[in-house]
Amino acid sequence: MTGQLTDTAPDTATSGGPRRPLRLVVNGRDRTVEAVLGTLVVGLIVVAALTSDTFFTQTNLTNLLKQMVTTGLLAFGMLVVILTGGIDLSVGSVVAFAGIVTAGLVSGLPIPLAMLVGILAGIGFGLVNGTLIARFGLAPFVVTLAALTTVRGLAFVYSEVPIAPDDPAFFTLGTAMVGPIPLTTVIMLAVFGLGGVFLSRTPAGRSIIAIGGNPETVRLAGINVRRHVILAYTISGACAGLAGVILASRVGIAQPSVGVAFELDAIAACVIGGASLAGGRGTAKATLGGVLVLALINNLLNLYGVQSFWQQVLKGLIIIAVILVQRVNRVRP
Repeated sequence: MTGQLTDTAPDTATSGGPRRPLRLVVNGRDRTVEAVLGTLVVGLIVVAALTSDTFFTQTNLTNLLKQMVTTGLLAFGMLVVILTGGIDLSVGSVVAFAGIVTAGLVSGLPIPLAMLVGILAGIGFGLVNGTLIARFGLAPFVVTLAALTTVRGLAFVYSEVPIAPDDPAFFTLGTAMVGPIPLTTVIMLAVFGLGGVFLSRTPAGRSIIAIGGNPETVRLAGINVRRHVILAYTISGACAGLAGVILASRVGIAQPSVGVAFELDAIAACVIGGASLAGGRGTAKATLGGVLVLALINNLLNLYGVQSFWQQVLKGLIIIAVILVQRVNRVRP
């Protein structure tokens, strides 16, 4: 494997023209995003090691791995939607609905079946969102914003109060360990691994990416754009349903109010990972890096005792900063 730093523009000192940013190219592929994310992760870990005695404790690392699962699952589903040029603002509400329905059904159904119902509910909401967007040409922002409030309302219709299952087996999914790694983290990594293969190696995954670049060209190539857009939103709903089930199992209680602003974390992870909100650009690997960076920032802020309100401010500023950097790089000649 060979790597090199390239500068594809003439030097201003020799040609008088504008200078393009340096890019890391390995075996002909642009690895700039991965290199920046790796540097960020190492930098955050070094800062954590130097400023906190708690960061490297087993308890904190386990909590970090568990807490990044919800954002990770939502981020992968969000990435698939963003690749088509869309957005899914309903994922936080779907997390709440899937969790409370699962917790409510545990008393009357076998636990695996109750969890399956929760995931299927997420798939159903994603299918409806995708159908409205693809079949009727409605704007993704409007459809998923409407779904955000509708699904949240349905969660409160199902139960206005939190539900805490008594069966200890309900907590197994959220608390089991595979060696030193939580089972839920293994599940999240499996989703990213399989999802990465789906996006890069299968016709359906490549079509989803191509739709974000130019849907008309994809349509003229004979690919069913509507079907793939529906598939993208269904995947997002499935990931949100799975995240809701895992979250309820981890904390041991399901609340209809949980998941507010979860979509912001998912979007932030995608953007930090280099995904373009205009569609057509982004990878599962880089998005996982974005999830890790966001989890480290959240963990550090918690260790420093920063209030959650300021953490939300920081996430919003990070999204704006990354989009500005992408914008500047895109408009440079």
